[in-house]
Amino acid sequence: MSDPQAPLIIAGRSFQSRLIIGTGKYASYAQNAAAARAAGAEMVTVALRRVNWSDPNQDRLQDHVSPDEFTYLPNTAGCFTAEEAIRTLRLAREAGGWGLVKLEVLSDQKTLYPDMEETLVAAKALVSDGFDVMVYCSDDPVYARKLEEAGCCAIMPLGSLIGSGLGIQNPLNIRLIVEQARVPVIVDAGVGTASDAAQAMELGCDGVLMNTAIAEARDPIGMARAMKHAVMAGRDAYLAGRMGRKRYADPSSPLAGLI
Repeated sequence: MSDPQAPLIIAGRSFQSRLIIGTGKYASYAQNAAAARAAGAEMVTVALRRVNWSDPNQDRLQDHVSPDEFTYLPNTAGCFTAEEAIRTLRLAREAGGWGLVKLEVLSDQKTLYPDMEETLVAAKALVSDGFDVMVYCSDDPVYARKLEEAGCCAIMPLGSLIGSGLGIQNPLNIRLIVEQARVPVIVDAGVGTASDAAQAMELGCDGVLMNTAIAEARDPIGMARAMKHAVMAGRDAYLAGRMGRKRYADPSSPLAGLI
């Protein structure tokens, strides 16, 4: 049996927590920081186009969610072409020295579904440019394999649409992606509650990334804590190996020899 305490390794970096959270939609950066700590997260995603980095007269993420405490994962949220995404991450590297990044190239505003053709183009360019690329993608095993072959260090298939809270809509495809992958698989998008996170881990995923499920909960800190335990429980269950499904009842105690 694999060690349930084994760290998550991404591009040579080691993380004890398998829960990654975002930094958007919170009531405040202070609440965001409290949720990250309650979740036990070590990595947070940062939407480069939406965060105030330089104006000290306004609240800044780094004043609450410190890069000394959390690993920042810059992402390309809001990019709809490979060119936009590549330019955004190159600027991020110049500004902050970040090499581990999250790539997402979206197809349209309504669904925020990934444009897989543009995503693959961007992934190849960024890997060639020396980035360690964690990539948001559809739950398509074929594209997942192509992205891994292109050199991405983690594959991040959606559970369902970003911010929808609909949970994992296609567990079969997620499982197929997990079975073929030689790099970490992290469900990204669609998680709504703790059972969704547990399901992702029970399918064999290496981690879960979420934002809205915590930020828009009635009690974000409580939900962050619930997600922490769900990810841990789901991983334990996957490593332990669930019982087989049966068509008929199977008594816990033998029926033979009853008085």
